[in-house]
Amino acid sequence: MSKKDAVSVTSTRRTIVTLLKQHGPMDAITLASKLPLTGVAVRQHLYELQKLQVIEYEEEARPMGRPAKIWKLTAQANRWFPNGYMQLSVDLLHSIRASFGDEGLGKILDDHKFTQEKKYQEQLSDAVNLKDKLQELSMIRMNEGYFAEVQEQEDGSYLLIQKHCPIMEAAAVCSGICRNELELFQTVLGDRVTIERVEYLLSGESRCVYRVTEI
Repeated sequence: MSKKDAVSVTSTRRTIVTLLKQHGPMDAITLASKLPLTGVAVRQHLYELQKLQVIEYEEEARPMGRPAKIWKLTAQANRWFPNGYMQLSVDLLHSIRASFGDEGLGKILDDHKFTQEKKYQEQLSDAVNLKDKLQELSMIRMNEGYFAEVQEQEDGSYLLIQKHCPIMEAAAVCSGICRNELELFQTVLGDRVTIERVEYLLSGESRCVYRVTEI
């Protein structure tokens, strides 16, 4: 395989992994509809990604024919996405806790949250309603590597969805990071909304989801 072909293959596989991150589990035909490839070609890439332990499948019964293979990402897929210099962050958290204790670590996290609040509030300053604020917030989070989007619900509430967490390893060793994230969203969206985390990556789910409701 030439160098050019190898780059093309890598790019295609990265696109497949990104599509599964953005849209969730899919079969090969659905994936092919989003790519300039045939179903056969997509399956070849899927099986190679499976060998790398980046994806896996579950069989889903269909009314006719064989069960379909529904492909989804494994935990190993996180290495294909931004990780925010994760090992350095984890090491720093351990060092701060060892040197200053949980209280010192909490103060540093609170200082960081305060900085984020100021930055986010400046970027949301032109938003006139909750929907606009959430759309702007999702763009900020998307730019930070969270693969974020907003979905409006039939009952008038909104879901703020984050399909990737670039600091997941750090959050796993320091619960204050996730607590501060929830408090950050509450502060920048205002006290006229309630925010509830309804799906959580660290609980084994495939994404973090916040339900936001106007009071």
